[in-house]
Amino acid sequence: MYFKQEKIKYEGSKSLNPFAFKYYNAEELVLGKPMKEHLKFSMAYWHTISAQGTDMFGEATMQRHWDQGVEGIERAKIRVKVAFEFMEKMGLEYFCFHDADIAPVGETIEETNANLDIIVDEIEKEMKRTGIKLLWGTANAFSNKRYVNGASTSPNADVFAYAAAQVKKAMEITKRLNGSGYVFWGGREGYETLLNTDMALEQDNLARFLKLAVDYAKEIDFKGQFYIEPKPKEPTKHQYDFDAATAVSFLRKYNLNKNFKLNLETNHATLATHTMQHEVRYAADNGMLGSIDANQGDLLLGWDTDQFPTDIYESTLIMYEVLRYGGLTTGGLNFDARVRRPSFKEEDLMLAHIAGMDTYAAGLRIAAKLWEDQVLEKNLASRYASYKTGIGKKIVDGQVGFKELDAYVKGKKELDKNEPGRQEVLESILNQYIIG
Repeated sequence: MYFKQEKIKYEGSKSLNPFAFKYYNAEELVLGKPMKEHLKFSMAYWHTISAQGTDMFGEATMQRHWDQGVEGIERAKIRVKVAFEFMEKMGLEYFCFHDADIAPVGETIEETNANLDIIVDEIEKEMKRTGIKLLWGTANAFSNKRYVNGASTSPNADVFAYAAAQVKKAMEITKRLNGSGYVFWGGREGYETLLNTDMALEQDNLARFLKLAVDYAKEIDFKGQFYIEPKPKEPTKHQYDFDAATAVSFLRKYNLNKNFKLNLETNHATLATHTMQHEVRYAADNGMLGSIDANQGDLLLGWDTDQFPTDIYESTLIMYEVLRYGGLTTGGLNFDARVRRPSFKEEDLMLAHIAGMDTYAAGLRIAAKLWEDQVLEKNLASRYASYKTGIGKKIVDGQVGFKELDAYVKGKKELDKNEPGRQEVLESILNQYIIG
């Protein structure tokens, strides 16, 4: 055993046991469906298993006992065992990975692929043993120095080709492991200055790359959902998948919107100066909501801190939008979150995931009650009631033009009987549901 704790169990909100769920009760029915099916929690291999606590100012603080005395492929094999023991004990039924997380990167792509094949064999065995599933896979096309100027948007065509080969292998692995989806995060698909950037060519090349991926998915019969993960900045000053609206616009421009949905991250939403509720609503309204990276950022810091989610107000609003959409299908809630550098003990990994899972479970319960009572939906129906009858319905149905609308308003003296926004009372009602 790599973790001394036993399997984490639900003990209810009165429990004082830090190694117990207070709100996450996997089999509890919420709106007729088990809580675990609403949430589909996933472990992020990179932050949970591979991360060692380094940052741009400091060295590793997390000296995992299972990493000591082993290197390379043997360390990667041990980490597979660690990952699945951790997921079993946490009750996590899904995981996500980058290719570089699970196996050592070799000097050539052939060597890297051979390493991946060895480790994927081990992962496949553990998946069969435990029943744990792959939510999505992806390729790390941003860390290596070859991607200093981007991957598919690099001015170097050789880099474009290498990235394609790398994604090809990651897609094959994801298909082999029966992954529900595949994510494209353009970590360096952007620019630092337009003085040296052909933005039109770079965006066209990004679209070409995605179309090649769609073509290859058909060739290998990969039926998983493709996702784009928006992020506005960091590491590049401006990234081409800035936010949900930008990503949807990009996909529509290149006729890729039927092939892709969005994998939205909370910390990325706030970096784009949006709430996550806004990003989820926008994606949902456009039929593009796919999956969620469940984390949070520090609003006083201007970078991607990837903290474990503990804000129940935020989780409630996110889950309300998910319920409003009808729930996630191929996607889930992936903990793209890392423990803080001073939280360097192995047990901190469990405590952090407990906090995140409880936060979203509590948010789900509250959101479900809000949805059942329809308090927010009733207010919306009342506020926009003028579009259900009369001239409003004619506007919606496309039955009038400017001339008809001009004739309608002539002779009318009172055109300012607006419905109140009621923001304050709605926020107060939301507080009542949260506090109980």
